[in-house]
Amino acid sequence: MLEKLVKDSRALEKAISGEELSYEDGLELMSYDNLYMLGATADLVRQKLVGNTVTFAASYYLNYTNVCAASCQMCAFYRKGGEKDAYTLTAKDIEARVGKAKEMGATEVHIVGGFHPDLPLEYYEEMFKTIKKSHPEMNIKALTAAEVFFLSKLTKNSVKEVLTRLKSAGLDTMPGGGAELFHPEIRGRIVRGKCSGKEWLDTIEQAHNLGIKSNATMLFGHIEKPEHVIDHLVKLREVQKRTGGFITFIPLKFSLENTELEKEGLVKSESPSTYDLRIIAVSRLMLANQINNLSVYWVALGKKLAQVALTYGGSDMVGTAFSEEIYRAAGKGTNSSILELAQTIKEIGRQASQRDTMFNILRNF
Repeated sequence: MLEKLVKDSRALEKAISGEELSYEDGLELMSYDNLYMLGATADLVRQKLVGNTVTFAASYYLNYTNVCAASCQMCAFYRKGGEKDAYTLTAKDIEARVGKAKEMGATEVHIVGGFHPDLPLEYYEEMFKTIKKSHPEMNIKALTAAEVFFLSKLTKNSVKEVLTRLKSAGLDTMPGGGAELFHPEIRGRIVRGKCSGKEWLDTIEQAHNLGIKSNATMLFGHIEKPEHVIDHLVKLREVQKRTGGFITFIPLKFSLENTELEKEGLVKSESPSTYDLRIIAVSRLMLANQINNLSVYWVALGKKLAQVALTYGGSDMVGTAFSEEIYRAAGKGTNSSILELAQTIKEIGRQASQRDTMFNILRNF
């Protein structure tokens, strides 16, 4: 039935038949006028790929520092180091927080921070070793490709050397942050002092080749154009073809409050829900058969819109986020219990299942 309804779109026809979409197809879908049909097609593809189960992980988000050498226009989190609210946690502080997270049911700890100009590589090694010594079963998902690239420059080690040492210290997987948007035309307008898109991609590919799997993200809803979005998705897809190392893709909605983009009047309001849903749907269709898991970040969208996004191609809810400070700095509420998240999923008639980092099902609700 759906096949008959999308005859006006060659891209949607290709998606339904399981063909890979081209860059041009992606641009077509970014302007396709029937959002409902776009969503219905993405939902059909989602069902074919992963079924009707919506997964989530019990994840503890930990920001080890907010001191950052970069000063990105889209970030409300960073501090330069002299402010009263600037901080850097010790390995002991971090281990104590991980212990509390485990008591709450967390199976993974998601660790990211700023580009601290004074922390040596040994700081991160000590952090991971300390966590693993007390909590060997905890998956350490830590340091974005942007942080790893910064560390390589700071410590004058190769990216491979940094990743190898971190893996030996206990690093299991990596989050997908720092990707933002890869296209150089837009990247320089939303990040400052961070690696290029190519450097991010090269770093994450090296991680994959060392057996360190990762998430992938894309920041949308600010000053980007459709071509920047599709360029980003195609580049992620090409890396996945070579490495198979991406676990899930997470479209991240830009949060406006307290950012430089807001203060300078470049972005006056957050993106509308219709645009958010379009991004979810197009991402599902562009990445189909390569990155099967598409995670909806409810912290940025809100739970109600996240529920709708699960009918536009989403198949996973990004964790319980027991503690999350980056989006909180931009005015978002970030905490949710395991049972609350499961109920959010069940309300739309889908099977709610808790997973581990690698998408193995731990329990159903």
